[in-house]
Amino acid sequence: MSHEALESNEPETPHLDFAGTTPYEDYVKADVLTHLQHTLSDDPGEMVFLVTTQVMELWFTVIVHEWETAAAALRGDDIPTAIAALKRSTRELEALNASWKPLGQLTPAQFNSYRSALGEGSGFQSAMYRRMEFLLGEKSASMLVPHRGAPRVHAELEKALHEPSLYDEVVRLLGRRGYPIPAAELVERDISLPYTSSPAVEAAWTAVYSGDGDADLARLGEALTDVAELVWRWRNDHLVATRRAMGAKPGTGGSAGVAWLEKRARKNVFPELWTARSHV
Repeated sequence: MSHEALESNEPETPHLDFAGTTPYEDYVKADVLTHLQHTLSDDPGEMVFLVTTQVMELWFTVIVHEWETAAAALRGDDIPTAIAALKRSTRELEALNASWKPLGQLTPAQFNSYRSALGEGSGFQSAMYRRMEFLLGEKSASMLVPHRGAPRVHAELEKALHEPSLYDEVVRLLGRRGYPIPAAELVERDISLPYTSSPAVEAAWTAVYSGDGDADLARLGEALTDVAELVWRWRNDHLVATRRAMGAKPGTGGSAGVAWLEKRARKNVFPELWTARSHV
């Protein structure tokens, strides 16, 4: 092959000269993202803590988007679209859970070196994480109180509180598919209250997993179980990271710290999907 032919196959120089900011910056807003870090201590480890926490917030945002997409699809009886969104969210949950790795090796001395910078700040004050919990059926009106000073955030949380959770939509779908779901107890219940386990829903999932022919629901059940497992892993990784960093001391923001996280880690997401397996 001639020298001229080789030159003709070489990639052209990319476009480098733009009138304003680059198209990449216009779309990603990288300059905004990389200038949001304002540490409050001299400890170099605080930067890792701050950036990792901000990354978690971004993953919360994506996961909320996926679960809201899945809930809307289920409302329209579109199980394939719901499953696709749930499967995407499992990859996102895996990335979210990996966020604990930079924090999981903190010694008490390292964490204490900048813990005071948090003041009364605590992860339970995250509005986007609260929206995740609401979509899982973990509703609580009292969790809106910390956000009264941020009208837009408060309004979004209040809206989410009074909308069906992802699992509410699942239960309603089971009813539409012919399973005996009591309307007064489940479909017409006050959806601003936490979801509690129901024998009727357990019986429906038992029938689905016993092979009653509704393969779409079985696939949906497994996608939801993948989500539930990863949420459980998130809670446990949070518990372990906190235990390593601060032991049994009270958490920032006045929480009970490890004791509160232990209680959360024992709670199953989508409970009947787990208990039904004992009856198949």
